[in-house]
Amino acid sequence: MHALEQAIQGKQEENIIQSLAIRSMAKALYTTKPDPHFALAFAHYTHFTSPIRRYADLLVHRLLKQYLKGERIYDAASYEKKCQYAVEREYLAVNAERASIKYKQVEFIQNLKDEIFDGIISGITEWNIYIEILSNGCEGMVRLSELTDDTYVFEENNFQAVGKQFKKCYRLGDIVKVKIKNCDLDKRHINFWLCQ
Repeated sequence: MHALEQAIQGKQEENIIQSLAIRSMAKALYTTKPDPHFALAFAHYTHFTSPIRRYADLLVHRLLKQYLKGERIYDAASYEKKCQYAVEREYLAVNAERASIKYKQVEFIQNLKDEIFDGIISGITEWNIYIEILSNGCEGMVRLSELTDDTYVFEENNFQAVGKQFKKCYRLGDIVKVKIKNCDLDKRHINFWLCQ
């Protein structure tokens, strides 16, 4: 992972590759089971940071304090429930953070409808091309069905959409120009026109 970060540092694809790498990793799972840490390749591992916001941090600190005092008695079932609670709350917090960021992005960009932006293709699905504006990080989408120059087919294995007739190709990481089609603040959606 570290080698990948160094290889992409300063390149236009840096944000996209980092985002894809993070999305591909398993989410944090707190448990009382002594599982190894996959990414760090540690056979023995405990989650441990300063207790600034995570309940899991506080649980670990409390247990370590008990162990250091020689008190090795704890109820594994009770702590497993607390771990599950921490996972659920962290999931909700991450979703709330994403929703608030997306809301502020839509709020910001809805007043810039006349501008043309440079963006990078950050995702492609069977129906849409997702584009992140390079200058401000706002992400929106272009519907493949709204591209009028050809009928585009999604090639999942190649992370691209290819025109049936003219073979024009939109790939993950391509730089494109976009203009705002519309914004929906309630749904936190930004729709773009692709400036071809």
